Amino acid sequence: MSASLATALDRVKDKIVGRERELTLVLAAVAAGRDILLEGPPGTSKSTILRAITEEWGIPLVFVEGNADLTPARLVGHHNPARVLKEDYSAANFVDGPLLEAMRAGGFLYIEEFNRAPEDTLNTLLTAMAERRIAVPRAGTVTAEPTFRVIASMNPYDNIGTTRLSTSVHDRLNRLAISYQDADAERGIVKLRVPLPGTDPAVYDRLVSDAVAVTRATRSHEDIRQGSSVRGAIDLTAVAGQLLTLDTKRVFGTPDAEDAYRDVVYDAMIVALSGRIHLDETVETTPEQILRLIWEDHFILNPAAAGPG
Repeated sequence: MSASLATALDRVKDKIVGRERELTLVLAAVAAGRDILLEGPPGTSKSTILRAITEEWGIPLVFVEGNADLTPARLVGHHNPARVLKEDYSAANFVDGPLLEAMRAGGFLYIEEFNRAPEDTLNTLLTAMAERRIAVPRAGTVTAEPTFRVIASMNPYDNIGTTRLSTSVHDRLNRLAISYQDADAERGIVKLRVPLPGTDPAVYDRLVSDAVAVTRATRSHEDIRQGSSVRGAIDLTAVAGQLLTLDTKRVFGTPDAEDAYRDVVYDAMIVALSGRIHLDETVETTPEQILRLIWEDHFILNPAAAGPG
């Protein structure tokens, strides 16, 4: 890694918690001029890594959601119908789509849920990736700036409504699997995103620890097909922090404080996690019932895990 690239890495690392290896690999790939597929569940810092790199390079990050509506015309662009009627087809009345926007600006085209896009749309990308240019009918040829990259992401745990990527697509993309971070890193992320300055430090540390613990438990429960990312722990902490301010009984050191605190965490779990967990199709229960079991395991069956810190 060159001295300038190493300097850039040092600056970007300060913006990300616990993703040094993944950041280094992604930065090395894009610096080498390569496009890359990031494979991992939601909430694993994929967009955070890309945003940090593009901000360091001073280039745009163009987001696109992969779905059945992402046609080649939506991706590349289209002629303005009103102007076509008046002026006929020309380069002047062509409206750039996200692909051309990223190519002209030398930015990263970031396609989330890549394997949900139609095959003909992905084939349009193949030309842009292979030749770094694309011919637009009646509008000319657009050549990408040197920093243009295609970055794709997909969730390996979600197979509903997805398509299998062709060998041609895989052959043009580097790949990096990104999994969930460890508990220490996730606690660091929650503290960074939800500081709660008015909360007692001991209560706050315990709340963050509990939020991360129950969120991580959703990823290993036998009835849950896909659990929550760290975003669930972030929201759980934020909601619980507000609930703790609503009732003086919920302050440590007062009667019934422990029971009240546990109830707060459960209420916040329902709000923050029930929509983020996806149950196995064969299970006849509700997200709320599963979260109750996780709450009981953490606070009643395994009370040591709920100790301060």
